[in-house]
Amino acid sequence: MKAAYIHIPFCEHICHYCDFNKVFLKGQPVDEYVQSLIKEFEIVNNETPIQQIETIFVGGGTPTALNEQQLETLCKGIRSYLPFSDGEFTFEANPGDLSTEKLKILAEYGVNRISFGVQSFNDELLAKIGRSHRVKDVYSSLEKAAQCGFTNISIDLIYALPGQTLDDFNATLKEAIALKLPHYSSYSLIVEPKTVFYNLMRKGKLSLPNEDVEAEMYKLLMAEMEKNGLDQYEISNFSKPGFESKHNLVYWNNEEYFGFGAGAHGYINDIRYSNAGPLKKYMVPISEGKRPIFDQNKITKKEKMEEEMFLGLRKIKGVQISHFYKKYNEDVMEIFKKPIHEMMNRGLLTVNDGYLLLTNRGKLLGNEVFQAFLL
Repeated sequence: MKAAYIHIPFCEHICHYCDFNKVFLKGQPVDEYVQSLIKEFEIVNNETPIQQIETIFVGGGTPTALNEQQLETLCKGIRSYLPFSDGEFTFEANPGDLSTEKLKILAEYGVNRISFGVQSFNDELLAKIGRSHRVKDVYSSLEKAAQCGFTNISIDLIYALPGQTLDDFNATLKEAIALKLPHYSSYSLIVEPKTVFYNLMRKGKLSLPNEDVEAEMYKLLMAEMEKNGLDQYEISNFSKPGFESKHNLVYWNNEEYFGFGAGAHGYINDIRYSNAGPLKKYMVPISEGKRPIFDQNKITKKEKMEEEMFLGLRKIKGVQISHFYKKYNEDVMEIFKKPIHEMMNRGLLTVNDGYLLLTNRGKLLGNEVFQAFLL
């Protein structure tokens, strides 16, 4: 048990593509929610004594939408109930949201990594996708973070946005890489149900780059990152050596983690669970001293092995054959003989130095490969 994800569902602005569990900040019981979170830490700790947490990730929503007092209360609660010493402690943030006061509070409580949702360096596109920040906010936020002593900073970018061209994405990439940050994540836009973009798409009012342009954007992303000394260690993630996201590697290594907060997911003692999403349904059980679990499933050995493959193959190194055997006492090449054979014949998978991994072509068609391992 080495990781904890903590969900803050509040946003001052809802982006057109976002389908995460979130609510408008205004008029919400934010103070009560923070107290419920801290109570959840306590309930879980009493039920399953937490030995040691090595990574904490506070995501959302927008964690930095909390005011200074709420932020400090939350950080104090994390420190009181989660046994965490000097591992990786990440807060997600929106550019423009982080005052120097908030940054100082985070630093004081040991937060040592900040992940900014930048998405694009084109103001027109930022407006089109419903982001509230502009490019100037990115620079001012990064400057403030540096002044407060933060060196482990990541930014997220999205490509294949409505009306986006290859040249535009190239310009965003160049501007992002020029910042010389230690970590970058970049994802293609996925239009999810119940979002503004989904409704526009259904009405035929969303003009997206075609699949060929999207593939060119991904190739450009990989080439530019490599050219600038940033290692691709996962399909969508790039870093300087030693700055990989340790928290996200817990997911891709199919290891266990706690999920705290409304709508959060966790995986502990072979059980995958999710908390209730609506605030009231999350907070009421906690006020009664109960965990706010909405759904839970015991994961079978077969499911674990499938997850090991479709999560592990996201990593550029791939799945280590000997580690798979050690973990499950099964030969991965035998148990998944059919999909491995099929994907190798299509030139999407290969074996190298004891690892089963995606080829360059496989990276472009990753989702097809991952689905093949759901037997």
